Amino acid sequence: MEPDTCLRNHDTIHVPGDIVAAGTLAWNPHPKFAGVSLRHLVTGKDTGSRISLHHVRIDPGCSIGDHTHAGQVEIHDVLAGSGSCLLDGQTIPYRPGVAAVMPADKVHRVDAGAEGLLLLATFSPPLV
Repeated sequence: MEPDTCLRNHDTIHVPGDIVAAGTLAWNPHPKFAGVSLRHLVTGKDTGSRISLHHVRIDPGCSIGDHTHAGQVEIHDVLAGSGSCLLDGQTIPYRPGVAAVMPADKVHRVDAGAEGLLLLATFSPPLV
């Protein structure tokens, strides 16, 4: 999966006073989970500390293991690839067009399938 080719809805990011080409933003390796990278599209600085948006790329067969976000709601919008999310003992199949809400402080994990996975993750309050 080439993530930059499937960003039909996210090729440009309009933030106050600026327009950014999403493809020019850096991918940052996740500090804890191998094979996972994040690209910060919209930060708390852009939204008055209300929300942030991020591309999350999970390489084929890799995972974002069990974790929580203290006090933060996270919404996943699956853009490309396939996999699953485990939330409260329920497995949610992930494929393009699926969205899921991770309530604050709830343990969840995301596993990529054989083709990898690309998510748009929204956090409130912001991740960064």
